[in-house]
Amino acid sequence: MSKYEIIIYWSKDDQAFIAEVPELAGCAADGATYQEALANVETVIREWIETAKELGRPIPEPKGRLAFA
Repeated sequence: MSKYEIIIYWSKDDQAFIAEVPELAGCAADGATYQEALANVETVIREWIETAKELGRPIPEPKGRLAFA
C-alpha cells in the first residue's frame, strides 16, 4: 500500500468512483466500487513510479495528508 494521499469520490458523469493522487501528476483510476477504485489506483501508483524511474524523472516523497481550503 502506498503512502500517498488518495482522494476517492463518486462521479455522476462517469457512473464510477474516481481515485486521484494529488501528489503524482495525472495519477488517477476508477472503479465500479470504492474498493475497486482503491485497488486500481494502487496499481496505477506503482506504474507511475516505475515509469518515472525509467524516464529519470523525480518522484515526489509522500507528504501524507494534504490540506485543502
